[in-house]
Amino acid sequence: MSTISQLFAATVSADPARPLLTWYDDATGERTELSGATLANWVSKTANLLVDGLGLGPGSVASISLPPHWQTAAIMLASWTAGLAVSHSAELPADVAFTGGDATAPTAPDTYAVGLHPFALPLRGLPAGVSDWVSSARAHGDFYGGPPADPGAAALVGLPGGGGSITHAELAERSVARAKELDIQRGERVLIDLGAHPRPLDWLTAPLAAGATLVLSHRTAPGILDSRATTERAKIIP
Repeated sequence: MSTISQLFAATVSADPARPLLTWYDDATGERTELSGATLANWVSKTANLLVDGLGLGPGSVASISLPPHWQTAAIMLASWTAGLAVSHSAELPADVAFTGGDATAPTAPDTYAVGLHPFALPLRGLPAGVSDWVSSARAHGDFYGGPPADPGAAALVGLPGGGGSITHAELAERSVARAKELDIQRGERVLIDLGAHPRPLDWLTAPLAAGATLVLSHRTAPGILDSRATTERAKIIP
């Protein structure tokens, strides 16, 4: 059985130097491009923070209350790499929480503020009990050497419609199936308008499961998708 962390590693290993995730925010003019190696480095550092720094692993829950962003992608992939379950509900108990840069109080035993800065600059002046994710992750190793995710352990918890959960293996299976529904082919470069596809299943795990590279377009300016697709040599996911 595959897991998202295994599928991500396979996508990176195909060509670590190629652009794997390109991020646009038309409200700020930001464009950030990460190679597979760079994204994997952020994932490894954060996974090491979770496992070596906090002692977390299978059975632990990471609350991730962040909008779609390349930094959100790194944190989610790191949580799954470390074998944690991800929750998008701030109301469920969690072992670690990742919140926006405007965090005013801790929401879990370990709480990290994520500034979503274009250059991943650290946040200053945080309240007691809240740490900066960038500074904390950078202090850890570049390669994750901890135990792999257990395919049978929970990967998502607190799902809508009853608060159920799915395992790491089930998340991988759903991601592969969704990639087929969206007609994402291995090796393709796909452009995803986050306004149309806000679910991580669509903008993150399905493309990675298919071995595709991503161009994520946030707060997309009207009429720009076609020209952006041409510039990035990417296929628009309708």
